[in-house]
Amino acid sequence: MKASRFVSLASLVSRAAVASACLGALAAAHAEEIGSVNTNFHITGSDRVVVEAYDDPQVTGVTCYVSRARKGGVKGTLGLAEDPTEASIACRQVGPMSFTGPLKVQTDVFSERMSLIFKTLHVVRIVDAKRNALVYLTYSDRIVSGSAKNSVSAVPVPAGTAIPLR
Repeated sequence: MKASRFVSLASLVSRAAVASACLGALAAAHAEEIGSVNTNFHITGSDRVVVEAYDDPQVTGVTCYVSRARKGGVKGTLGLAEDPTEASIACRQVGPMSFTGPLKVQTDVFSERMSLIFKTLHVVRIVDAKRNALVYLTYSDRIVSGSAKNSVSAVPVPAGTAIPLR
């Protein structure tokens, strides 16, 4: 009887590990780290600037590249450090552009936590219908106080292609 309990417990632990890995893969599917550079050496993990690619989920053929600082050290390694608010963005058409459906004039297309609970990095898409362009803005916010530090990029929509709006 004890052996069957052990097998059951081992099976549950194994299933939980697989589920956790799957959920981690889904969460990581939003951003793909392209590269990084170290900026400040720590024995327990260096501070770095990372470049991540975000494919717009509603606009096929558009990718945004975001560079931002990541804290290292023990807290950074454990996910407890608060990353700095500085970020830069460059969005480009990387393939044939198409829309999965009508777009809101302004929407938060990506967000990622920069600290355990207090700070979030956002990428907002704004439709500039007059100029037939998609404008992407990145900024971070906090529960108590946000930051005015931001970066913007624009992707022109090919001539003759209308942006479907809601």
